[in-house]
Amino acid sequence: MPRTEAHLTNDSNRKIKGVTFAVVGAIFWGASGIFTQTLFTNAGVKPLWLVGIRLFFAGLLLVLWSALRDPRSVLALWKNRRDAGLMILFAFFGMVPSQLTYFLAINAGNAATATILQFLGPVFILLYMALATRQMPRRIDFISITLALIGTYLLVTRGHLTSLRLAPAAVFWGIMAGVSQALYTLLPRTLLAKYDARAVTGWSMLLGSLPFLPQYALHPNPMLTLPDLGAIGFVVIFGTMLAYLLVLGSLNYISPVATGMLSAFEPLTATTLAVTRLHIAFGPAEWLGGILIVLNTLLQALPFKKIQGIQKRLIRQLLQKSKMQ
Repeated sequence: MPRTEAHLTNDSNRKIKGVTFAVVGAIFWGASGIFTQTLFTNAGVKPLWLVGIRLFFAGLLLVLWSALRDPRSVLALWKNRRDAGLMILFAFFGMVPSQLTYFLAINAGNAATATILQFLGPVFILLYMALATRQMPRRIDFISITLALIGTYLLVTRGHLTSLRLAPAAVFWGIMAGVSQALYTLLPRTLLAKYDARAVTGWSMLLGSLPFLPQYALHPNPMLTLPDLGAIGFVVIFGTMLAYLLVLGSLNYISPVATGMLSAFEPLTATTLAVTRLHIAFGPAEWLGGILIVLNTLLQALPFKKIQGIQKRLIRQLLQKSKMQ
């Protein structure tokens, strides 16, 4: 049966809703990096202190949200010994490193470069999959890795190719944030296939906050002003819980490919705000390097057949232009 105008309008509205969720979630993630840098620079907040606060409160809110939606499922994973072990593994080797390395990268450098270097995660996933399957990466994978390496080189040297212009600690923690992002993506696959994603993420955050408890017992809390508390609230609520729920919600309306493509708004937001609000110098080399790193993620989000189709269309257009000339 032919699709009616009402069906087409409904499909369009669903796509608009999904795109809006994905874009706003990515913007919240990008903006939270700027608030984090402000807290480190102006309020004297330490990375370990803020990571613990973020994990505990965001995790608690997500677990409560999951319990309200489905009270029985929120404890289900703890009834299976193997799944409980996977949860503990994910919490301490996936969730904690992904949060901690990102914050340490911001503290050592700035939110823009930390967010961009975090997008190296797909490169490490590619390398892991190649080793695990004992297969050579595809041609498009080699292209993605090459773009990411060139982009990283430009970003850390700022175009001065014989010297490092970004602090070594910022480079190290930024790259480790990429590695941690890969672990964060790979470790919970089995759990996410069986349980509510809010419960999996929430429990991993709550567990991950436990090693940071000594920070609050051994070190005095920083003297926080009302704007500082507002920034922390943004990082926890908007930059963690709501950002996650919005991106997760977008998958109900658009494909994972589209959501992955729209995640590019995260580094774009972080970089734009870093330049305009924090007055961080970001020259042409850094912009180009950032674009190349994000482009490697976008290439991986596209189906390979679709990329081949794009390549063929471009070749046809070039041939047609050459004939016209």
